[in-house]
Amino acid sequence: MKVLYICTHNRCRSILSEAITNHFANSVITAKSAGSQPVGEVHPLSLKYLTEACISTQGLQSQSWDEFEAFEPDLVVTVCDSAAGETCPVWFGKSVKVHWGLSDPSKLTGSEDVIADAFRATIAQIAARVKDLASIAEKPFTPESLRASLAKLGAH
Repeated sequence: MKVLYICTHNRCRSILSEAITNHFANSVITAKSAGSQPVGEVHPLSLKYLTEACISTQGLQSQSWDEFEAFEPDLVVTVCDSAAGETCPVWFGKSVKVHWGLSDPSKLTGSEDVIADAFRATIAQIAARVKDLASIAEKPFTPESLRASLAKLGAH
């Protein structure tokens, strides 16, 4: 299964999702991430807390969804509310599209401990979702069965 995670700026949540998916499910899922308005750099705390979790950050970059037309994802997952409401490129037409929202730990203010806890919680939440997604990807699926399975897991 090929998955493209989308977040408007492609600097935190979609990046985390890409890295965690490739770390935990790389035998059954290939993940990429992109943004509709990428900022061009990965949030430094995304890299810090992925590294802390022993998840590779090699090759992660903030990039436009326009760069992934040839990727032909089976599944496009928006992880931020603003990306969920955007009009997707026409080439997403064959992909199953779902929204699986995540809070943005990079926008928190407060102590270093509060921010660290938020990143760790987001990483744990994504890892749990990836485990569920990998169990779906291990079996043959159709777009309809994939959409139904994801709906049971809380994706919209």
